[in-house]
Amino acid sequence: MVIDSTADRVTPSSGAGTSALVAEDRDDVSEQSPTSTGPQTKTRGSEFSVLLRRVREAGLLDRRSRYYTWRIALTALAFVGGWTAFVLLGDSWWQLGVAAFLAAVFAQLAFLGHDAGHKQIFANRKANYAFGAIAGNLAIGLSIGWWVANHNRHHAHPNTEGADPDVMGVLAYSGERARTDRTFRRFIFRYQAWLFFPLLLLEAGSLHFASVRAVLRWPIPNRVLEGALLAAHFVGYLATVFLVLSPVNGLVFIAVQQGLFGLYMGCTFAPNHKGMEVLHEGNSVDFLRRQVLTSRNVIGGPIIDTAMGGLNYQVEHHLFPSMPRPNLRRAQPIVEQFCAERDIPYLQTGLIASYAQALAALDAAGRFARPGAVASSETHAGV
Repeated sequence: MVIDSTADRVTPSSGAGTSALVAEDRDDVSEQSPTSTGPQTKTRGSEFSVLLRRVREAGLLDRRSRYYTWRIALTALAFVGGWTAFVLLGDSWWQLGVAAFLAAVFAQLAFLGHDAGHKQIFANRKANYAFGAIAGNLAIGLSIGWWVANHNRHHAHPNTEGADPDVMGVLAYSGERARTDRTFRRFIFRYQAWLFFPLLLLEAGSLHFASVRAVLRWPIPNRVLEGALLAAHFVGYLATVFLVLSPVNGLVFIAVQQGLFGLYMGCTFAPNHKGMEVLHEGNSVDFLRRQVLTSRNVIGGPIIDTAMGGLNYQVEHHLFPSMPRPNLRRAQPIVEQFCAERDIPYLQTGLIASYAQALAALDAAGRFARPGAVASSETHAGV
């Protein structure tokens, strides 16, 4: 989420962080990713390897080809149907309904691109990349190469200031950062709980900007291909909109469709880590606890599972990033029981409660940026 990660901190690499996303595919797994600055220790015989064994024995790391076949087919049908309705409606204000529908479809495509980036869909790495480039670059205008590079760092160091790009953007997760920042962000920090949802309306634009910037300025793999696909998306999107709608209606359509797309994505990401433990760079927390303590699950059944693209099982996703989306629900009770056996705090809550916790944490951190704030050693926004 680029609202929470600055584009200039993206460091694309063809290999950096990759093992952080597929760590569960090996028994002998490092508790810190190759991008970590601290010493690496093996987890063979560790707590995580015990959990990994249970999950493997349950078959939860196996591919779910049938699920992804119908999920991709339905999403593609919705994408084509949405643009077909757009063309048939013509220059009408009813197009705002189409804009809202396509915003949701774009988000569902982003979720599928996310799954491909984590190698959840296909066994073949190239097939996952190809699908991610089509769903991301071509269909919705987001670079899969940029996203993987940025997202790998997040998975390796979740909620870690100085290491996780998702906590070093225009929002402060800790009071310490809110208090010590001297840039324009300090003003945003002061009122970030109130500004959070309005800022999300700009999220899609931020994601597009970061994608284009990465393709132009960073040596991401296949940058020419990714640039061509991004260009095809933007040309096709703008041409379709302004060939059908008047200039004013076209601008309104774009604002609504992209604004709601960003809002949807941001509302999906918000419950995952905001208000959870905030770590400092170079911390010695082991892999298992680093992923569990910084993540929150959202419960709510199949509707929430679909609406949030499976990311409501954030604890399980962070522990097993390449686990296919439909298996996360089945892994949840196994992980919860395992954490209970070892007295590791495991948090899951309802959707509304998750927003309340996240906003309360942002407000608590933001107070340290306000005039007259008193420095305190208790400055992190976690729980």
